[in-house]
Amino acid sequence: MIADFHEDPAPGTGRRAPRADFVSDAPRLSLNGQWRFRLSGTAAGTGPGLPDPGLDDSAWDTIRVPSHWVLEGHDKPLYTNTAYPFPIDPPYLPDDNPTGDYRLRFDLPDGWPAARDVLRFQGVDSCGTVWLNGELLGHSKGSRLPFEFDVTGRLRERGNVLAVRVHRWSSGSYLEDQDMWWLPGIFRDVELLSRPEGGIDDFTVHASYRDGTGTLLVTADAPGLVELPALGLAVPTGEQVTVPDVRPWSAEDPHLYRGTLRAAGETIELAVGFRTVEIAGGRLLVNGRPVLLRGVNRHEHDPDRGRALDRATMIRDIELMKRHNVNAVRTSHYPPHPEFLRLCDEYGLWVVDECDIETHGFIYSGWEGNPPAEPMWRDALLDRARRMVERDKNHPSVIIWSLGNESGSGAAFGEIEKWIRERDPTRPLHYERDPSYRHSDFYSLMYPAQDVLERIGQRKEDTPDGVEPGSPDDVRRRGLPFLLCEYAHAMGNGPGSLVDYQRILESYERFCGAFVWEWIDHGLAGYDELGRRYHRHGGDIDARPNGGRFCIDGLVFPDRTPSPGLLELRKAIEPVAMEVSGGELVVTNKYDFAALGHLAFRWFAETDGERGVSGTLSVPHCPARSSVRVPLPPVEPADEGETWLTVEAVLAGDARWAPAGHVVAFTQARLGNGTHRRRASGVTPATPSRQAEGELRLGAAVFDGRTGRLLRIGDLELDGPVLDVWRAPISNDHGIGGANDLAADWEAAGIDRFVHRTGGIERPDERTLVVRGRSGPATRTLGFRTAYTYRLRDDGTLHLRIDAEPVGDWDDTAYGHLTVRPPRMGARFALPGGYTDVTWFGLGPGESYVDSRAAARVGRFSGSIDALQTPYVVPQENGNHVETRWLEVSGPGLPTLRVDGEPYVDFTARRWTSEALRAARHPHDLTDSGRVWLNLDHGQQGIGSASCGPALPERHRLQVRPYTWSMTLAPVHP
Repeated sequence: MIADFHEDPAPGTGRRAPRADFVSDAPRLSLNGQWRFRLSGTAAGTGPGLPDPGLDDSAWDTIRVPSHWVLEGHDKPLYTNTAYPFPIDPPYLPDDNPTGDYRLRFDLPDGWPAARDVLRFQGVDSCGTVWLNGELLGHSKGSRLPFEFDVTGRLRERGNVLAVRVHRWSSGSYLEDQDMWWLPGIFRDVELLSRPEGGIDDFTVHASYRDGTGTLLVTADAPGLVELPALGLAVPTGEQVTVPDVRPWSAEDPHLYRGTLRAAGETIELAVGFRTVEIAGGRLLVNGRPVLLRGVNRHEHDPDRGRALDRATMIRDIELMKRHNVNAVRTSHYPPHPEFLRLCDEYGLWVVDECDIETHGFIYSGWEGNPPAEPMWRDALLDRARRMVERDKNHPSVIIWSLGNESGSGAAFGEIEKWIRERDPTRPLHYERDPSYRHSDFYSLMYPAQDVLERIGQRKEDTPDGVEPGSPDDVRRRGLPFLLCEYAHAMGNGPGSLVDYQRILESYERFCGAFVWEWIDHGLAGYDELGRRYHRHGGDIDARPNGGRFCIDGLVFPDRTPSPGLLELRKAIEPVAMEVSGGELVVTNKYDFAALGHLAFRWFAETDGERGVSGTLSVPHCPARSSVRVPLPPVEPADEGETWLTVEAVLAGDARWAPAGHVVAFTQARLGNGTHRRRASGVTPATPSRQAEGELRLGAAVFDGRTGRLLRIGDLELDGPVLDVWRAPISNDHGIGGANDLAADWEAAGIDRFVHRTGGIERPDERTLVVRGRSGPATRTLGFRTAYTYRLRDDGTLHLRIDAEPVGDWDDTAYGHLTVRPPRMGARFALPGGYTDVTWFGLGPGESYVDSRAAARVGRFSGSIDALQTPYVVPQENGNHVETRWLEVSGPGLPTLRVDGEPYVDFTARRWTSEALRAARHPHDLTDSGRVWLNLDHGQQGIGSASCGPALPERHRLQVRPYTWSMTLAPVHP
């Protein structure tokens, strides 16, 4: 028999004490690579012979380490949001427990020193038991944390056999229910380290800063010499020194003093950042100044490798964050690979380092048996906190420890708090889910509505359930700074209202920051029957329970392409605000530390999207959190056309994360009162190309005599308009758990299945035609009475006014007092499939909606119809453009359709209908219908973030009321 630890709630056996992760010149042997592997169905694995060095494993599979076996062709990945994928029966697991047995044969390099030897695993999910040369070393749980074994005297020069048994489910899994794919395996690095006798095994860097002066103290478990050449320092460990005129570390200026720690012939790399974190006066301060964290929650994820990320991917994440004005990361919901934190030190990101603890699935037991409240879990929970703090304690980027996520409350959090405060009093603590907030230095919530957030900023929030109003806990909480640890759920097309949230966060000193949920869509690579690559979500895996598409909730797509939501966030949180006021440009520096000397300011003017004069602005010295006024450049608005001034703040020189010229912030201001010019030349003469029996004619326009639908204008074919009041639901339209499920309301009321009736066609005069009708769903009385009024203009163009008046019962009691509102008020046209491109003047270049439009600029833009589609992992409404002045739809050999809004229309153009978009499960399900479907709309409701957040605000919803909008249609030729 061999030991079976997987159901033991103990965190591990045989391990070394946790310590700092560091880089040194001591010999190190990477054991990453190809290992032998065999997967079994139960915790017994391949049986008791696994550790035997003589075992013949030549017939076993090979697997790369680090990796997850479910992404290497063995078993399948599983995704859940809150539910455990096994019965809640702690600490026990089902008999069916996939178990991977790993074996590696390795030799020591020539010259490997005869010193202490340490075997380190950076991450094993979920429980790893380890043998070396047939001898049991021990086991460990805590998947996202390192563990080490002392293997001194147990190594051979040749023919070492390392055996590891990894259980997919263990007692540790009860502490790791973190809204993510369950991905088992040895997924981080495995290393053999040589540690010199008498050398330093662990050390702590204390590097504080106050009023221009730094204080440095490096303590270690053995004597050593600390050297920082840039400061002229060479001091022994244990000796505190004061350093005048030190340059402090911040996310805006991540200055590191590079140096060494030497002992027993070993040189350890140091990267010292002087900074002090404290809470004073109800505010979070770094280096004595208040900071505002503009952050994202970051799971480790790659569509091919899962959580087994390489350094290049980490750098790509950080550079994308910095380029989109993100300055902070919450490591949801576990400590990341240590290399990520080294990169945060170097590139400059504030970090909330979160412990590998989440017990969310106990909501299904009414929190009965929740581990933080049960004594048998005390050691496991405290072990995870210790390993996080000891590993990451020397990173200046880590400014807050988070005790875990969504794990209710319990005595264990008090013990974790006590241990961390004694071990590291230099950083505040965060924990959101205990309503007393006794163990947190922050008041914190997830997904509050904007009015709730406003009251929190005023310190007038409602008392949490379970807390007595006016009690010491209530009073203490109101004095705490507020950290919005999750908001703006970035699932599918969204999130909306980012600018609204940021306005509130910047309006009250209580707020110290916010973190969007989340950084990346957790899509896993898949291939359809034709070999086309796509991204799978939980619902694509044949397993129950699963969290469906809820893992597709990131600001970047699985391949790390920025989504429209990330572009909107970049604008909402830009660190420089610019506003035209009284003939001047008011420049407001929103950085917490940096002046604006690293930026250049350039401007240009455009009339109807055509570039005119341009230049640069000289902006005087502007310290952090202050404003300056700059005279506007001498731009005269055009007599005809819309003149817009655009000012951009760009990097003046290359930064580590972006080249010179990278746009950090921009603003636009309209100059004068001119309106956009209509295109008069090239209008097709006002004569019809043909007229068949049963058709009506108005100049060059031809209509169906029965339905009144416009069929063509001259030789330009188009079929429409048809009243369109529905959109293919976005993720946020579905709400969460039955709450705010607007899409279900639309379906219940029939908004998605309107049919149309022509009530009559009138000719009040020879230049006017009116088509009256009614649109509504079967079985219901609700609908709209419509009138399409066409008028022939003198220049041969066709003016269209659409009137839609609600009729019937929109406040229906048959579906539980359902009050339905249309998500769209629009008109749909069908064009020939040969159209390929759209040029427009309005907001662009990306998609925009009423509550997500700050990233869009007014200008003239062009793009292919295919490129106008946003390929969300789950197909849904996309590609809308608000406030379009005019657009032209063109294609080879076809007349161009020109549409002028009066003053604006929203437009979308795609090769499939909204109905097809709704039916598709993945982007590759969408096929060319042979037509181009063009929507010319009054508008759509906003997008919000109700997939895990508050309901869409009323101001961003369409009301049931009469609507009127107008446009001019014309075919044009070059």
